[in-house]
Amino acid sequence: MSWLKQVLQSGHFAVTAEVGPPKGSDPQVIRKKCDLLKGFVDAVNITDNQTAIVRMSSFASCLIAKDQGIEPVMQMVTRDRNRIALQSDFLGACALGIPNLLCLTGDHQSMGNHPQSKNVYDIDSIQLLQIFKNMRDQKVFQNGEEVKGEIHVFLGAGESPYADPLEFRALRLAKKIAAGAEFIQTQAIFDVDIFTRWMEEVRRLDLHKKSFILAGVIPVKSAKALRYMKNEVPGVVIPDSLIERMEAATDQKAEGVEVCIETIQKVAKIEGVSGVHIMAIAWESIVPEIVQRSGLLPRPVKGEITSS
Repeated sequence: MSWLKQVLQSGHFAVTAEVGPPKGSDPQVIRKKCDLLKGFVDAVNITDNQTAIVRMSSFASCLIAKDQGIEPVMQMVTRDRNRIALQSDFLGACALGIPNLLCLTGDHQSMGNHPQSKNVYDIDSIQLLQIFKNMRDQKVFQNGEEVKGEIHVFLGAGESPYADPLEFRALRLAKKIAAGAEFIQTQAIFDVDIFTRWMEEVRRLDLHKKSFILAGVIPVKSAKALRYMKNEVPGVVIPDSLIERMEAATDQKAEGVEVCIETIQKVAKIEGVSGVHIMAIAWESIVPEIVQRSGLLPRPVKGEITSS
């Protein structure tokens, strides 16, 4: 059974972190990142060719993480594979004991290092969730044929509280939950006020009782990085006051960590938030400090909580 699911169901405030696979075949990259995070997070989210840049597969990276003693969350995007390949990879992941799966559409290939490549987008992330849920619960493939063997997997999805139109974001979340999302990892939160209003709508629809919400945060190293995200990354809202605060800081890296810790402490108090997802992009070494200073230690230990 998924350890992440056990942590969430037991009522603990969960902590996950993002791990980006290398642009190469060295498994030590994944091993070292997992060793840095062990004991500080409940699971690691392994990205699937994030920003459409070719990297070691999420599937292989998850197996390396699992062997390293840390629970993986396998990302799967619909950009690169049709429904045949997606269902096949899903069965393989389940057969090899990958306990968590995050269904995403994926960044458009024009953002990456092979912009001339053709996308697939045979289905979207909501359809993918429904297919996987049916394979697990109804034992049928997308075409209605029987799935043989046991499937145990904790299904998740991503969501942006900030994407336009804002008034429909909670309704889109409801669709993902209805399709099978048992946990949600949000886009990075910099504007806590907007996120708070989104969570009010989530609670109004009782969605926080149907899925576990993990609030996404990013420790940013510089004001320049914040400005880039504000102008170039869809679905991210960054207040000008935050950029000004970073620009005024003597040590912008340290200030970025402070902002991240403050954000975690604020969202942890919001009703319906079940955990935090730390996306320390190419900066996994900072995660232990953030977790410790945010008051999120010690983490639950297997054997100390019971599964339901």
